[in-house]
Amino acid sequence: MIGDAPFPQFRERLEAALDVLGMPRDRTHVPALLGYLRQLQHWNKAYNLTAIRDPGKMLVQHVFDSLAIVPELRARWPRPGLRVADMGSGAGLPGIILAICQPDWSVVCVDAVGKKTAFIRQAAGVLGLKNVRAEHGRIESMDSLRADLVISRAFASLSDFVRVAAHHRASGGVMLAMKGQDPVAERAALEADTGWSVKRAVELSVPEMDARRCLLELDPTEGTP
Repeated sequence: MIGDAPFPQFRERLEAALDVLGMPRDRTHVPALLGYLRQLQHWNKAYNLTAIRDPGKMLVQHVFDSLAIVPELRARWPRPGLRVADMGSGAGLPGIILAICQPDWSVVCVDAVGKKTAFIRQAAGVLGLKNVRAEHGRIESMDSLRADLVISRAFASLSDFVRVAAHHRASGGVMLAMKGQDPVAERAALEADTGWSVKRAVELSVPEMDARRCLLELDPTEGTP
């Protein structure tokens, strides 16, 4: 486990962001969240995890962005023991952030790039996260993870996400895509190409970010496997 949180200059901003998101109780996770940020900043040069180099920008565009979905997930799926699969996880986003905030959930972070899954294992070990594991491989070729929530962030088009990852849902599982502005063209292609559609769209407000973000819940139409 980590001790004192690194980046003390960001503590106040992170606490304020948690308050804005209606997550004041998650201030207990501030050391772990800043510890993750330290790991990301430290290993980024070697592992090429993100094009963003400035830790202050990483805080907003990666940590705050991932935190923005937590209230919605908690409200919709409040039960403990939830199984989450983060597809094309990259640096563990949003998977590691979800694992920090929900220690009673089980999170699998999947990526085809070995350096990125190595980083996820490294970060989870340093942060003492027992509820995270990383899987290296091609999403479409892996056996089903049988996840309650299959989620992606900046991973692929909606159609491609469904094509490669839908089999990882458990019975009754849900597919969720984090996007920027509501992708109208992708919605149309999703329905035309896959028989799936957007069941629910939630507009997200990311602290300190002047950009539109949304969370889309995808659902197969009747008769679609």
